[in-house]
Amino acid sequence: MWYAIICQDREDSLDRRLSARPAHLERLEALHREGRVLVAGPHPAVDGEAPGAAGFTGSLLILEFPSLEEAEAWAKEDPYVGADVYESVTVKPFKKVLP
Repeated sequence: MWYAIICQDREDSLDRRLSARPAHLERLEALHREGRVLVAGPHPAVDGEAPGAAGFTGSLLILEFPSLEEAEAWAKEDPYVGADVYESVTVKPFKKVLP
C-alpha cells in the first residue's frame, strides 16, 4: 500500500537539511530502484524551484510499504529526523486515484 509521509521542517533547519541530504536521498533512491516511490520532494519556502536561503518548509513522500508500521519505522530512521530537520512527521495510508 502507498503511504504519505508528511514532514514539517523546524525553523532555521536549512544547514542541517543540506548536510543530511545525501544520506536522505540515498535511502529514497534505494526505494525508487524497487519501484516504491510514487513522489518525493520538499516544499520550498517561497514560490519557486530554487528557494535559496529561504529554504524549505517540509517534505512530502508517497512511498510503498507492506504496512503502516513499516512505513512509520522507515520514516523514523530518515537522516533528516536524526539531523533534527523535521519538527513533525505524519505517516498515513494513501489511496492513489489519478492518474
